[in-house]
Amino acid sequence: MSGKRRVVISSSGVISSLGDTPGRILESLKEGRVGFRRSSADPQVAVCPVEGFRPKSFLGPCKDSRYLHRGALFAAAAAMIAVRECGIAGEERSGAGLFVGVGPNLDIGGEFPSVAEGKLDRPDLQALWILRFLPNTAASVISKLAQIHGENLTVTTACAASLQAIGEGFRRIREGHLDLAFAGGGDSRLSPGGILAYKKAHALCVGAFPPDRAMRPFDADRAGFVPGEGGAFFLLEELEHARRRNAPILAEVCGYGSSLDGYSMTAPDREGKGARRAVQKALREARVAPSEIDVVFSHGTSTPLNDEVEARLIEELYPEGSPPIVALKSWIGHLASACGALELGIALHCMRDGYLPGIRNLRAPCNPRVRFLDLEVSLSCRTAIIQNFGFGGQNAALVIRRYEPHARGE
Repeated sequence: MSGKRRVVISSSGVISSLGDTPGRILESLKEGRVGFRRSSADPQVAVCPVEGFRPKSFLGPCKDSRYLHRGALFAAAAAMIAVRECGIAGEERSGAGLFVGVGPNLDIGGEFPSVAEGKLDRPDLQALWILRFLPNTAASVISKLAQIHGENLTVTTACAASLQAIGEGFRRIREGHLDLAFAGGGDSRLSPGGILAYKKAHALCVGAFPPDRAMRPFDADRAGFVPGEGGAFFLLEELEHARRRNAPILAEVCGYGSSLDGYSMTAPDREGKGARRAVQKALREARVAPSEIDVVFSHGTSTPLNDEVEARLIEELYPEGSPPIVALKSWIGHLASACGALELGIALHCMRDGYLPGIRNLRAPCNPRVRFLDLEVSLSCRTAIIQNFGFGGQNAALVIRRYEPHARGE
């Protein structure tokens, strides 16, 4: 890999239930401030919404925003934060790549409140209603707003989507196809259709749990996840390009891996073979041994099977003892296709601050041989891995490192 170019993150935009600035997010984590509450669509289910989200404050006057469902609006809003923060003028930005992780529009009842005998048409139905269901609409709107015209890709690989989008942008820069790439995603599954879909799949925590206690990754009494919403976007940049313009460097992206289980539509492979393959690919590309990982930002969905498989995977990858394991979904809920991007965004802020949040509601860890972080710690972290494992057996992992001007072997 010695001939490969180095890739850094030089701008970010994050919108979450914890806040939309680094200071606000860290303050929420340190003060234990979360946004879990009962769903208005189903009182048996908890959700973690972004309160007071106003797309216009991020997108400005944008008539095309009517074609974006709520999850796509989060993607576009986060992207525009990253664009405005990056300091790159429109002409140079024009050739950048755009890589977007998105999910489906599950607000079916909101779009079609009454369907009789299969007839969808009605007098007030938008002529271009199809755009609210096409996966690439978010990328099209971002491109138009930010004047980004380079290589692009829309990724729809369930919970791995936004991390894969970031990984694919990283690869294009590393291989020399691009110097700049905006990458990330957004999602929201809090609509009645989204809640119903996951409830029917028996993936949600359902019952009389207090909303802020329902999400408990890796706890022996976990009973399903709590859906959240939000988005995050980043500017990935070739290192020398970033240096020439004196860009602030948030972190270096060092390795990426992805894989497919080929096992089940919803459940992970019980042996974790696909997940292990993705993680090992990321470590190998980064030229990082497992012992050099300072912290794992886990998938940690609070579902019985996923947490069991992921805990065993961590135990096997770190036989001499695991690094601290963080589960950010215990703070923000499960953001489906946007979870990897938002967890990367929060991870960057935590690593720069030397702070790691504990896993909320972890009382009885499901695997005593894994170092689940049950309490917050102040810890200087050099190298981290983010991992996501989604429906359909989609797996992704990304290795990031605190930026060092002279990395080994370079």
